Amino acid sequence: MALARARQAARRTKDKWKAKNWYKVVAPAAFNSAVLAETLADEPEKLAKRTIEVTLNELTGDMKQMHIKLSFQVSEVVDLTAKTQFVGHNMTSDYTRRLVRRGNSKIPAVFDLKTKDGSRVRVKPFAVTDRRCQTTQAQEIRRIMGSLLTESAERNNLSAFLADLLLGDLTNKMYKEARKVHPLRRVEIAKSEMIGAPSIEVDETPVIKPADPEAAPIEGVAPMDAGEEGGEVKVVEDMGEEE
Repeated sequence: MALARARQAARRTKDKWKAKNWYKVVAPAAFNSAVLAETLADEPEKLAKRTIEVTLNELTGDMKQMHIKLSFQVSEVVDLTAKTQFVGHNMTSDYTRRLVRRGNSKIPAVFDLKTKDGSRVRVKPFAVTDRRCQTTQAQEIRRIMGSLLTESAERNNLSAFLADLLLGDLTNKMYKEARKVHPLRRVEIAKSEMIGAPSIEVDETPVIKPADPEAAPIEGVAPMDAGEEGGEVKVVEDMGEEE
């Protein structure tokens, strides 16, 4: 009797697997509709709101971008393809900790921005100074970062703004302008998150493309100094940075 029940349970388990299908999870058009993952489900509705996390270098092929993590959420399923929408990005904690040493100042900021197509994005940049700076200098550096971020958001639709945000163009501009106030070591955008969907339909031409191996390095996010990854790193106070 027990053996018969065990066989029935085995058949039921096997039938569940037979009912499932493989679905391809793809990125939005702004990310070249790249295949992010494959997942099993017996009903398309069960894929709704699933979140996929990948590193930026998986989409661009640039190993220097492996510390940037992108998050996508399934928005709809068509046939065996699960389409996603971008929900935000963040940098790995070990990477951000290595940027700050004793004697530096970390200047974090938070800005809520609205793009040309009506998308609302919360962006959290930070600057790391070469040495301690005064409060008024930190305030001016925050103002510069906010001004350049706002200008880019108002000029671009969401896909173009994300390209500015993720590929280094904005950090390069912020670095060049902010270092006029005080010497800087680094400017980065630690985190972004979508807080509002676009209010109008736009043509999302792919803007996140595979990296050009011969491209010149971006000044504001240049490779770390020699030996920076090794040894003990002292982290100064985060000055109230929001996680």
